[in-house]
Amino acid sequence: MDAELFNLYICYERILMKYSIVGIAALAALLVSQGCSSVTNSGDTSHDGHSSEHMHHHGHSTKDKGENSTITQAKLTTPQKILPNQSVPLVIAIQDTQGKPILKFDKFQEQLMHLIIVSDDLKIFNHLHPNYIGDGSFVIDTNFPEPNNYTIFSDYKPTGDNERVSVMNIKVTGYTPLPNELAKYSNTKNLLDTKVSLTFSQPTLKASQEVNLKFDLREATNNQPVKDLQPYLGEKAHLVIIKSSSPLTVSDYIHAHALKNSPQGQVNFITSFPQPGTYKLWMQFNRKGKIHTADFWVNVK
Repeated sequence: MDAELFNLYICYERILMKYSIVGIAALAALLVSQGCSSVTNSGDTSHDGHSSEHMHHHGHSTKDKGENSTITQAKLTTPQKILPNQSVPLVIAIQDTQGKPILKFDKFQEQLMHLIIVSDDLKIFNHLHPNYIGDGSFVIDTNFPEPNNYTIFSDYKPTGDNERVSVMNIKVTGYTPLPNELAKYSNTKNLLDTKVSLTFSQPTLKASQEVNLKFDLREATNNQPVKDLQPYLGEKAHLVIIKSSSPLTVSDYIHAHALKNSPQGQVNFITSFPQPGTYKLWMQFNRKGKIHTADFWVNVK
């Protein structure tokens, strides 16, 4: 174990031992004092610390913000240097624009926070649920499989308010090999025990037009419709959609939920794509207690 990795490990061990005792305020001070933290504020396209806020129009509330709605921001604290394939503690503090913590959150889709992590080339995807430890702060351990720039979408709901999405960025250092080829457009994805096919309610996807995205799930062995889907976060399935752009912003993010009346062996989502461009879709579902992810690229005119 080299010196850099050893120091990161020691910082992480100290955090695990102390944050549950001293609370999140002391945790932030601990991270800084031990020289193993990097703090990033959320922002639409930069690290300027301005609030990043998005009211969903794709499976989430469409109610406009009221006069008492609080503008929020997310502050991300990480080790100073993040290495690929190493466990990394993330601390996400939700605050108002004055830096005061947002203390109470409502569950939606069975969780207080959904954390979507993608590499900026959309090759890597992770859907996590951090633990709330009070004082507006959430913690989780994760790892980043390869050197890359990563964008983190933090999806949460302050109590009595609309859902929010804050965007943060992380850089994982190291050698990045050149890509072999661009991902091919394919409407079929073969997983271990499931074949997933994607079709649309219209022949061409067009920006701002509502569309039904139909995912057909069949047994890989006999091509029969899947009959044993189990609920995932209270729904038949979930769908995350992100537009390919640089840098990624909150307007590139869509989180949709399956229609409850989808036929057996099929999962349907009604949504729309806000702008023309190339999008990547990750559809997640539960079979036999295991979460499966089928990803697809689509082009929107």
